[in-house]
Amino acid sequence: MSRTLPPGWYPDPDAPLLERWWDGTAWTDHRRAPGAPGPPRAADGASRRAKALALTTSGIVLLAAIVSGAFALARGEGDDVVADTAPTVASPLPTTVSPAPSRLVDELDGISLPLPDGWVPSAYVTPDNVVMTTDGGRVFTRTLPADSGRAPAALAKKDIPQAADTSYGGIRSHRVVRSERVAVAGGAGYLVRWRVKTAQGPGAYVQSLAFAPDRGGGPPDAVVVRFAFDAGPDGPPLADMDRITGGIRPVDR
Repeated sequence: MSRTLPPGWYPDPDAPLLERWWDGTAWTDHRRAPGAPGPPRAADGASRRAKALALTTSGIVLLAAIVSGAFALARGEGDDVVADTAPTVASPLPTTVSPAPSRLVDELDGISLPLPDGWVPSAYVTPDNVVMTTDGGRVFTRTLPADSGRAPAALAKKDIPQAADTSYGGIRSHRVVRSERVAVAGGAGYLVRWRVKTAQGPGAYVQSLAFAPDRGGGPPDAVVVRFAFDAGPDGPPLADMDRITGGIRPVDR
């Protein structure tokens, strides 16, 4: 049986220094400083993405239970193995994971991404569509309509400042590490990667990747994938950003 996260204030996955109100189905627009009093008025309805993701939750949890049970029997052990995740109550998962090789399938955006060692599907449902996380790292996806009228280079260059501000806030300065054309998901793409200096800590790496997947006919929608990696020893290896970028595929391949 799947479990849902009860309404309440939780760390905002888009702004780590703030808390955000979860209404039991989706994140709302209510934010506050940690410890500020009073819950917001409950929002009506749920986002399209939350509704769509909820349909797959029970199947994912059932599959996880079967695999975990088989592993425990094979080892001859009866102890439960519990992942250290936050918040402690599981919320609906936004994606499904295929068998080996380990990949994450984002059906709403029509792509699949590799899951490097240490990465897991996100436990959050957010408007910015966080799909996978690891210690100090997050990956977001979103789709723009085919008639958006912008080339991948223009989309990536326009998105990167917002990606940096949304992921970390209070950016003091940035340096362009990479800005180049890439082939992604059978189509043309463009990435921009920044090394940003933040108010605290060693800073971070932020990347916006825009591309049009080759889905075999019709004008392709544009997909933007954001990467937010903490710099320093607490963040994931920068090579994971390249592994994920190079391993993106359309879902029908």
